[in-house]
Amino acid sequence: MDDDLLARYLNFLAVEKGLARNTLVSYERDLRKYFIFLKVKNPDDVTLSDVSSFLANLSSSGIAAPSIARCLAAVRGFHKYLLIDGLAQRDPTTNLETPRGWKRLPKTLSSIDVETLLNQPESSTPIGIRDKAMLELLYATGLRVSELVGLKLNDINFERGYLIVVGKGSKERVVPLGETAGAIVQEYRERARRSLLKGRDSDHLFISSQRRGITRQMFWERIKYYARKAGIGRNVSPHTLRHSFATHLLDNGADLRAVQAMLGHADISTTQIYTHVSRERLKKIHEKYHPRG
Repeated sequence: MDDDLLARYLNFLAVEKGLARNTLVSYERDLRKYFIFLKVKNPDDVTLSDVSSFLANLSSSGIAAPSIARCLAAVRGFHKYLLIDGLAQRDPTTNLETPRGWKRLPKTLSSIDVETLLNQPESSTPIGIRDKAMLELLYATGLRVSELVGLKLNDINFERGYLIVVGKGSKERVVPLGETAGAIVQEYRERARRSLLKGRDSDHLFISSQRRGITRQMFWERIKYYARKAGIGRNVSPHTLRHSFATHLLDNGADLRAVQAMLGHADISTTQIYTHVSRERLKKIHEKYHPRG
């Protein structure tokens, strides 16, 4: 298979599906691995056995399950696109099943660990106030880190208590803000943001010490720093707080459809994985406290 087919598929994902650049880069990298492994020119020459062998090769190479699952998504999407667009006569992935082990349960923090983490930033410095606002907002809304750092000043309505987010596929959604996070973000905007800008203008809500919008990488480092400071002995990422947001809502009786809407999931099956997390938690409680657990 040649670069022309790959270029057409990536263009389709960018234009029709509105996928983010980082996702496109990952898909391109995965599909180039796939092409090298197959060593065939015609997509109709690819069999189900070929695809299975490719995935087995990834697994035997020690590649992590989530990365293999992403590769499979890229391969499936590619062949489906070729079939629909008339560039192939069949899709070899039609009857390919996803191994159960590839769906890994998301890592979450307990409510106590979240509270400890949120209390780490110092409220005496502009950066500390900003970090506190970002952590609180992330946990209160379950935003993706790209959505968090991409927020603009006009995206938040403090009076009505909600924010507008542009998520995957350029889809817009409304997410409740919550009183606590709303008050802390408002304090940041009034007390610290202007100090960080140092006279410069910006429509970004969260500002770095370089007087421009904070990046995903910057915030990733900040959250890792506060996790270490809090003594949380595990790897904590921005996505950990998103997972914790969803799990804690469901643990406390929230409706699955409402959580789906707040997370911006196109398919409710993606949200349902958090119900598995809740069930695992209940099983552990039962095993620990029941006389015959």
